[in-house]
Amino acid sequence: MNRVRIALQKSGRLAEDSLALLRNCGLHINRSKDQLFCRVKELPLDLLMIRDDDIPVFVSNGICDLGIVGENVFAECKASGEEFSAQILERLGFSFCRLAIAVPETSAIKTIQDLEGLTIATSYPNLLQMALTEGGVRAQSLHMTGSVEVAPRLKIADAICDIVASGATLATNNLREAITILRSEALVIRSDKKVCEEKEAVIQRLLNRMRGTLQAEDSKYIMLHADKARLEEIVSLLPGSESPTILPLQDGATKVAIHAVCREAVFWETLEKLKIAGASAILVVPIEKMMA
Repeated sequence: MNRVRIALQKSGRLAEDSLALLRNCGLHINRSKDQLFCRVKELPLDLLMIRDDDIPVFVSNGICDLGIVGENVFAECKASGEEFSAQILERLGFSFCRLAIAVPETSAIKTIQDLEGLTIATSYPNLLQMALTEGGVRAQSLHMTGSVEVAPRLKIADAICDIVASGATLATNNLREAITILRSEALVIRSDKKVCEEKEAVIQRLLNRMRGTLQAEDSKYIMLHADKARLEEIVSLLPGSESPTILPLQDGATKVAIHAVCREAVFWETLEKLKIAGASAILVVPIEKMMA
């Protein structure tokens, strides 16, 4: 049987988040720490655990049908100018970070034009060059494969261009974020190469499970009682609700029950507003699975 092969990052936060997503899609993945190849039982899927910057290449070359990779890695590979045939299939909404230019805390650099004539250390030379070209700036790029943040301290670069998540690494090295080049999240990418009908059916089935899982994570089921006279106002306060179900109560002279799927976060502030509007018996329940 034709099996779909998915490339995943072999270690790190993105690897953990990707495996968690697949497990939440009902797939059992038994993987030892050093295992680079996994076979899934529930669907004809194989997982190939590789370096993150190899994922776009493996997908583009058709070695893997799908890949889960950071947008920063995908964009850098796409910007290389080499032949590349992979596309974004889905944005996953996790593993957020940004590619940014950071400078010493005492530096006066604020805009990309301030980098004119300077040296910038980076692991993302293609994206950096694109940003410099767009800004009309001539600067020297120093390609480093790791520990980019030490370059200004070693006096080999005036600034760095690297991935920033919390900013803790920058602070530790007395750097500050000055210019954001790219905002990144985890992506599902696929090869442009055509696959057989059996593989395509598996890919679409997996995508539907992913979408349902991600939608369920952000959604809540909310139940409450409301005065009929204030029904429209209360429904308008439900975040991301499309068409709530209105049910009569046993003693329904003045009140009804409202059940709704809220596709946005339900914060305490929302509950307080509902209470002020006359809602009572408010219950918010997490949704484990969802399929449109």
